[in-house]
Amino acid sequence: MAELVTLREAIAQTVHDGDSVALEGFTHLIPFAAGHELLRQGRRELELIRMTPDLLYDQMIGVGSARRLVFSYGGNPGVGSLHRFRDAVENGWPRAIEVEEHSHAGMANRYVAGASKLPFMVMRGYTGTDLAAHTNVRPIACPFTGEELTAVPALRPDVSIVHAQEADHEGNVQLWGIPGVQKEAVLAASRSVVTVERIVERIVPRAGGVVIPGWVIDFVAEAPGGSQPSYALGITQRDNDFYREWDAISRDRDRFRAWMEERGLWSGAGLTEVAS
Repeated sequence: MAELVTLREAIAQTVHDGDSVALEGFTHLIPFAAGHELLRQGRRELELIRMTPDLLYDQMIGVGSARRLVFSYGGNPGVGSLHRFRDAVENGWPRAIEVEEHSHAGMANRYVAGASKLPFMVMRGYTGTDLAAHTNVRPIACPFTGEELTAVPALRPDVSIVHAQEADHEGNVQLWGIPGVQKEAVLAASRSVVTVERIVERIVPRAGGVVIPGWVIDFVAEAPGGSQPSYALGITQRDNDFYREWDAISRDRDRFRAWMEERGLWSGAGLTEVAS
C-alpha cells in the first residue's frame, strides 16, 4: 500500500535529476505544491511531461530545471502564451529545451498505452497533418481492413505526480470534478506521488469520482491547498487574480526571477544563461 509521508519526503524519495516526470491535472487539481517542492530540492535536467503545460511548467522551465518537454497544448486558456516556455524555445533562456509536441488525443492515448502496459496505441489522429512529420508517431496499417492509422508510443514516466481531494490511511485516493489523466499517469509510471487536500478515515464513493487504489501508489502526502492557484473542486477556489497577474510577471525575465527567488524556487544551479 502507499506510504503516507510528508511532501518533502515523497519528492526526495521519488524524483531524481534527469528523470522523466509527469505532473498532471486538468484545469483543477494541478499539483503546484509538489512542483514547487521539486524546485526547492533543486532537481535538474528533467523531462517534463504534461498534456497542457500551464503556469506550473512555465515556472519550472523558467528556472532551468527542464531539458525537455513532451506536451500537447503549450498555453493556458486564461493566460494565453507561456512566456518562459516561449523564451526558452525561441531564445534559449535560461537554457534551451527540446520539445516533443502531440495532439491532446495523442497524449491521452499514450498515457492509456502506458497504463495498459502496451507498447503503443492506435488512433486515427495525425493523418493529413504536418505534425506527424515532426513528432514521435508512426503510420500503421490495420491488419483487418488495411486502413492507414497512426501508432503513438506508450508514455511511461519515471515519476507521475498528481493532486486529489482526499486519501484514507491506507493510501487509497479519491478525486472528483473535471477528470483528467491522473489515474492513467499513475498507472503508467515507475514511481508515483499523490498529494491530497485531506486524509479521511474512510473514502465515501462520489458520483463521477475516480478512486486510485493505494497498491498502485508509492507515496501519499497531505498538502492542503496543494493545487493553488488552481483549485480542488469542492474544497478550494481558483485564484483568478493570480492567473491574470502571471502574464505580466512571466513576460519580464527580471520580474519573473525576482518572483521565484522570493519564494525560494530559483537556485540557478548549473545554468549558463544566454544573453538577452
